[in-house]
Formats: sequence, C-alpha cells, structure tokens
Amino acid sequence: MEYFKGMEENGLHVMDGVKGGHDGMNYATPKKFRKKKHEALDIPSLASEVREGNRASLSKAITLVESSNLEHKDQAQKLLQELLPHTGNSIRVGITGVPGAGKSSFIEAFGTMLCKMGKRVAVLAIDPSSSLSGGSILGDKTRMEELVRQPNSYVRPSPSAGTLGGVHKKTRETMLICEAAGYDVILIETVGVGQSETYVRGMVDFFLLLALTGAGDELQGMKKGIMELADGILVHKADGDNLRIARKTVQEYKQILHFLQPATPGWLSTSLPASSLEKTGLDKVWEMILSFEGTIKSSNYWEVRRQQQTRDWFHSMITDHLIDSFYKNTDRKIQVRNLENEILHGRLTVTQGVNQLFEDN
Repeated sequence: MEYFKGMEENGLHVMDGVKGGHDGMNYATPKKFRKKKHEALDIPSLASEVREGNRASLSKAITLVESSNLEHKDQAQKLLQELLPHTGNSIRVGITGVPGAGKSSFIEAFGTMLCKMGKRVAVLAIDPSSSLSGGSILGDKTRMEELVRQPNSYVRPSPSAGTLGGVHKKTRETMLICEAAGYDVILIETVGVGQSETYVRGMVDFFLLLALTGAGDELQGMKKGIMELADGILVHKADGDNLRIARKTVQEYKQILHFLQPATPGWLSTSLPASSLEKTGLDKVWEMILSFEGTIKSSNYWEVRRQQQTRDWFHSMITDHLIDSFYKNTDRKIQVRNLENEILHGRLTVTQGVNQLFEDN
C-alpha cells in the first residue's frame, strides 16, 4: 500500500478493481482518465499552488494542459502564461536507448541518487505507441518503486494521443509546469531509437544515449544520426561478467564519437560505463552533465539553444494549426478523398492532385 500511496503522490491513480498486465497487479493511470464533475477553475490560485510545490495541483495543471477540451485549452494557456516567468531554471535531460538498454531502471537509479543529493527530480515519458497499447508506459513507470517514494520526485506518464507532434507539444508544456513547481532536474524518456528522438533533442539541454556492450554489433542496428544527437553515450549494465566488455565498448564508442560531428558546439561527446543494478557510475554521469552545463553556459550557447528550441516549437505549432484547420472543413475532406481516388487510379499525379486541391481553395 505504501508503494501505491507513493504513486498517488506522484500524480498517478491506482484503478481499483482493474487488473493490468499478465502479472495481475493494479497499474496506475493518469488522473485525467477519472471522470470528474465540471468545476470552474481558479487559474491564479492553481498557478500559485503549483509554484508552492503542491503535488495534487501540479497533477491537476498537467491534466489541464493534456486535455483536448477547447475550454480547457484556453484555461491551460492562461495557466502557462502565469507560470512562464518561473520556468527555465532546470537542467533538461533527454534519455533514449535501444530496446533492452534499461532506460527505466537507469532513470529510477539515477533519479533516486539525485533525490538523495537534495535535487528535485521530475520524470516525463514519451511513448508514441501508448494510445494503441493502452498503457505500456504505465507498466514501466509504476514499477519505479524506489523513485516514486522519494518526496522530491515526480513521475508523470502521459499518453501521446497517437501522434509524435502531440507528444512534442504536451511534453514541452508539462516540462515548463514542472519547472515552475521547482523541479530542477527534468528527465525525459523516449520509447527507443526512432523519430521521437529528434523531438526530444529539440527540447532538452543534454541528450543521453543508453547502449549495451558490444558496440560493433549494436551499431549494425543503430542509425548514425541518433549517435550524432547524443551529448553522451552510457554503456549500461556494466556489472558482473559484463564489466570487462563494457569498458572495452566504452572505448569503442569514444573512438566513434571522435569522428562524428559534435551534437553540441563546444562540447566533445563522450562515453561512460554504469550499472543501475550495482549503483555504479551514476555519479560520473551526473558529473558529466554538470561539466556539460558549465562548458556550454560559459560559451553562451546554453541560452542560444533554448531560444532556438522555442522558435522551432513556435513554427511546428503553426504547422500543426494549419493542418488542423485544413481538415476541419468537411467539404475539403471529401475533396481530398476524391483526389486520392484519382491519384490511386493513375488519372492524376500526386503533384497535380495537390495543385488542384489548393487551386480550388
């Protein structure tokens, strides 16, 4: 029960009587899935409670931002406007890795270590498949038993609504709310090596790639572009009989990184070994992140990158808005389907179809 209480405090709700997964345990789900009676929101009061570190208010604020209700969207933007002056004071760390690299176990061990050092740690998750899997994130996040018990941690699994763009937007806003609530380390986890990494790289300061031993074999399935995004590569599960191979793999990655374009100007990406099981090397990861922060801030690129990320976010939201507005028109939807039919039957080229669509509008 103490475990489930910890999850409640972290913005998660245990669904009574609902069994999830083959192990029969009750999984947690964000509070947004519980039906509540409509109530008027006092945005200034909610903003004040978030800034004071009230966890229930923090969860409520994030749920508001994630809502697709038009009234809620307007309220969410008013809330963000209230909180914006209190954001930007955290270190934002993106964490990715190949399947089986142990991202969740690393985040729990690393986040717990930071909490015990006195840091306030928020963990956000990106999982583009969650809308199909019905809670694949929740299974991983709610097993971070030690981390969710920490009074200065906050773990938030958020569904993606099936699109990376939606995840990108909501995760950014959730991150800002957590910063306003006083969390000074934000850990953002991606589902794995793929398109979501580009989105995460565009919203964090430091991007950490988790890898396993045997760099040569692993690189066969790892895109070079993903490695070029990384500010650091962590060879995970470096323990027991695996330790010797892990150290060798670290050297292999260092050699590879030497020939790649640096992910961040002024910083030479490097590789380290670590074990979440034995809690070794985690302090070195934090030292690497702090060294990165000091180096990049001294060159003034820290703020330049954040401004560029905000600019890119603005332009991506313009694109999202234009697409949404375009497809809201029922007649236009019908026209698109008709043109698709013409294209598929070879009566129009794709370019002709697009030109005709916009010439008629």
